Amino acid sequence: MTLESLSYRDAGVDIDAGDELVERIKPFARKTLREGVLGGIGGFGALFEVPKRYREPVLVSGTDGVGTKLKLAFQLRRHDTIGIDLVAMSVNDILVQGAEPLFFLDYLACGKLDVGTAARVIKGIAEGCERAGCALIGGETAEMPGMYPEGEYDLAGFAVGVVEKSAIIDGSTIIPGDVLLGLRSSGAHSNGYSLVRKIIARSGADLAALFDGEQTLADAAMAPTRIYVKPLLALMQALPVKGMAHITGGGLTGNVPRILPDNVRAEIAQAAWQRPKLFDWLQQEGGVSDEEMHRVFNCGIGMVVVVAREDAPQAVKILNDAGEAALVIGSIKPRSEGEAQTTVV
Repeated sequence: MTLESLSYRDAGVDIDAGDELVERIKPFARKTLREGVLGGIGGFGALFEVPKRYREPVLVSGTDGVGTKLKLAFQLRRHDTIGIDLVAMSVNDILVQGAEPLFFLDYLACGKLDVGTAARVIKGIAEGCERAGCALIGGETAEMPGMYPEGEYDLAGFAVGVVEKSAIIDGSTIIPGDVLLGLRSSGAHSNGYSLVRKIIARSGADLAALFDGEQTLADAAMAPTRIYVKPLLALMQALPVKGMAHITGGGLTGNVPRILPDNVRAEIAQAAWQRPKLFDWLQQEGGVSDEEMHRVFNCGIGMVVVVAREDAPQAVKILNDAGEAALVIGSIKPRSEGEAQTTVV
């Protein structure tokens, strides 16, 4: 009996498609090159030299995905900005310790590789890297037949940055009287989407219809995560930043405590800013309590920055001049035993 000759393509893996994708994404990656990059896309490992201006460099790393926001991307067939989300979730995380993002790597896994879709995703990743000032120096595309439903994929991202050892920001200098600055978010960013999707499904809302007179529900829900790197690096060069919290899963009340010493608490004034209409709609349609909103969503504040009270006016001006919508949203107060570390009042 003669066995039929089988190939990898017969098993569902198209090597040629993978090679085509690599060639298509090289121009995107090339646009992100910066000092320190020693090689291009395609090698077994990516080489990067820490900039020589750092005397005592400390590397800071972060990894994340975009969660079930991907489900909306599949449903709406919007693949152009989900890569920005992927970069933002990692670079904003390492930024809060004072780190300048250096490079980024991505991992895209699918059942069957659609070169066009994958190229759109990775183009978005490259755009995110440009916004963050870091290089896209490598990644992996894994075609795994039978692992994912048709037309779906998963993403993971990995960022590495560097900070001078003496300039690490860890919140240890935060004291009562300090001021909390809030930097506006572009929407729900990449957190809470299991709840977002459940509310949308239960409401029966038309994603393509205008929901606030200005944008569709789809546009509001898929707005890419804001990348705060360049304005905050400029702020750190200009004045002492005592602490920063990236408002991701856990919302305002779950993330701000991560940077606070035990003897202080943060009091945030909800009236200090106007929430994007998306959050009003989600709360109304989902019957979500205020407490749940604050521990699931960013509610319009994507980054919280702590500075001394005397530095607050200058900090707000620097951030606003850099294109951020920054404002004072609260203050640091003494904390008694048993008190919550962050409250929204």
